[in-house]
Amino acid sequence: MAKPIPRTGSRKNRRIGSRKNARRIPKGVIHVQASFNNTIVTITDVRGRVISWSSAGTCGFKGTRRGTPFAAQTAAGNAIRTVVDQGMQRAEVMIKGPGLGRDAALRAIRRSGILLSFIRDVTPMPHNGCRPPKKRRV
Repeated sequence: MAKPIPRTGSRKNRRIGSRKNARRIPKGVIHVQASFNNTIVTITDVRGRVISWSSAGTCGFKGTRRGTPFAAQTAAGNAIRTVVDQGMQRAEVMIKGPGLGRDAALRAIRRSGILLSFIRDVTPMPHNGCRPPKKRRV
C-alpha cells in the first residue's frame, strides 16, 4: 500500500512558533489586586491584553504568608522582570483592594525603573451597599 502524500498546509508538519512572542511594548498598564489573602499583579498592554502576571501564590508562598507585604513585593518583581526585557519603559498603575500588599507592590514597581505616568486606586466602593439582613427575632 502506498504512503499518503503529506499535505503542506496541515497542522502536524507546520512549525509552531513560541506562544510568548517577544514583541516590543513601550507602554503598559500594571494592575495590582491586593486582597487580604493574596496579591495578584497583572501587566497588560494599553489595549488590555495580558503580557505578564504573577501572584504571591505562584511565587511559592502558602497559606497566610501570601497576604504579607513581602509576598506582594516578590510577586510584583516577578511580573515586572519579564516586561522590562520586552522593552517597557512607561506604565500606568491601577491598584485595587484593601490588602497589605498594596504599598509593597507599588514600592517594588517604583524600584524596577519603569516610569509611572499615574497611579490610580480603582477599589470598588459601594454607593449604598447590599441590602442588610432582616432583623433577628428572638
